[in-house]
Amino acid sequence: MKITTGQIATIVEGTVDGDPDVVIHGPSPIEEGRPGTVSFLSNPKYEQFLYSTNASAVLVHEDFSPAMKINPSLIRVKDVGVSIAKLFEHFSTRHETPHSISEHAYIHEEALLSPNISVGMYSVISADAKVGTGTIIHSQVFIGKNVTLGKNVTLHAGVKVYHDCVIGDNCILHSNVVVGSDGFGFTKNAAGQYEKIPHLGKVIIESNVEIGSNSTVDRGTIGDTILRKGVKLDNLVQIAHNAEVGENTVMASQSGVAGSSKVGKNCVIGGQVGIIGHLKIADGTMIQGQSGVTRSVTKEGAKLYGTPAISYQNYLRSYSHFKSLPDLAKEVRLLKQEIDKLKNLNSSKINPEK
Repeated sequence: MKITTGQIATIVEGTVDGDPDVVIHGPSPIEEGRPGTVSFLSNPKYEQFLYSTNASAVLVHEDFSPAMKINPSLIRVKDVGVSIAKLFEHFSTRHETPHSISEHAYIHEEALLSPNISVGMYSVISADAKVGTGTIIHSQVFIGKNVTLGKNVTLHAGVKVYHDCVIGDNCILHSNVVVGSDGFGFTKNAAGQYEKIPHLGKVIIESNVEIGSNSTVDRGTIGDTILRKGVKLDNLVQIAHNAEVGENTVMASQSGVAGSSKVGKNCVIGGQVGIIGHLKIADGTMIQGQSGVTRSVTKEGAKLYGTPAISYQNYLRSYSHFKSLPDLAKEVRLLKQEIDKLKNLNSSKINPEK
């Protein structure tokens, strides 16, 4: 694919500072820029590479002012991140999946299929399932009974969607995602054995949600597990029964929300974060990776760190002291010795016989 810097500026709604007729055939990282490629500068830490890159064009913020002479043409935009997403979509090498149904797929006669869908080899669509137009179901996908898939949904190879679950428009589920499996619900009987609690709820995934590979969203026990619109889950994320994740919240890999907890909208949850059950997490909360949240968060926009998670700034101050504990302990011992000496000195003054 070939495109000029001027055409790129049109796509990303920017302006060219330089030659608008430079031919670009693909993107490259700014530190590894090659002639004929376009790169981007969104993090100031990488500005040093702008002055040495061999890329022919670089996307920058519209107010960016270079500190020294540069070789590539600049494409100035309002938001580099958004512009890069648009540009990468244009350069994407993903081949369009033909709207066809493999002869090796199994589709129950009572399933309702909209036009212009694709179903890959060895996939199963069960009775009463509904599939919206433009949806792409790759190979070895299982769609359970009475599942509803919206428009333009993409289910990659190996996805499993259990019965009665609902997936909204424009959702993407990557390989081996499981939606609607039973939650971790058991009760102990008189003999001390665990008996399974049936899960009668379902999973509701609203529109524009993306879920990374090998993540699991459990169905509700009574009531539903819900991912609100715009939620983005990384690989290996666990959402337990009856949990709810709010609109436009993002969760990084190996994080999890335990049963019946409600995470607000626009939250940012780092990798390996654990949120215990029956909590409420306020809108806009940011949780640093490897933190453990054991109490509800009521203040919007809170920043948390540690286990149990506390205020981000308090954690950093506490950690600075924690690193110095051996030295502090030594100082305390020396101070104690000095105090003991002063006590003995005062005691001898009060009681001269001693």
